[in-house]
Amino acid sequence: MAGRCGSCARVLPKLDPAACNALEQTASGLLVPRTAVSGIAPGGAVSTARSVDIDVTAPAAGACPETWQVGARLTPVSGQTSGAVSLNAAPASTWVPVTGADLVLPEAGVYEVVADVQGSIAWAAPVTNAIIDAHVQDVTAGVEIPMSARRIILFTDQAATGTSGIQANASAGALYQVAGPTTIRVEGSWRTDAGTTSQKVVWATNFRFKKVSD
Repeated sequence: MAGRCGSCARVLPKLDPAACNALEQTASGLLVPRTAVSGIAPGGAVSTARSVDIDVTAPAAGACPETWQVGARLTPVSGQTSGAVSLNAAPASTWVPVTGADLVLPEAGVYEVVADVQGSIAWAAPVTNAIIDAHVQDVTAGVEIPMSARRIILFTDQAATGTSGIQANASAGALYQVAGPTTIRVEGSWRTDAGTTSQKVVWATNFRFKKVSD
């Protein structure tokens, strides 16, 4: 007849004591830590250093197995502004900041920088090469953003009589990489080869940036 053990000790499973083992033997039993994944609301961000948001849909209560749905969406940092400046008092061939057209690229990365600019110039004939230019300046580094310079107006008419004027538009855009927070701005400039000009104005009708990669 088989015997019966009434005082045998219960053998507990042996756990590896390595620090990477998430299981723990407690007085009440085996403890298995549980990880709950959470997302953020659409349009939100954990910080400005994040250009991709992760969306998480939790499983239904009591679901077995627990199935989590995880997805990602782009949320690149961006910004825009506008401004205007009169160049009437500025010396010829001098870059003048457009008032209000300053932006801060908030973090390291590659940005698409675009400035929709408008210029106007009036002159008393005869005038040769009445010019309005614009570009985007990296104020932090003290350099022009490459490929951002645009000629808004170039007017040449030595036969004109009386006082006239002209207005034109251009778009200055470029991809620009920065190593950290960087201030950029639109600047305007004017000059003539001969003749007298007045009412020289540059507008940044829409100055904007969008981060495209880290």
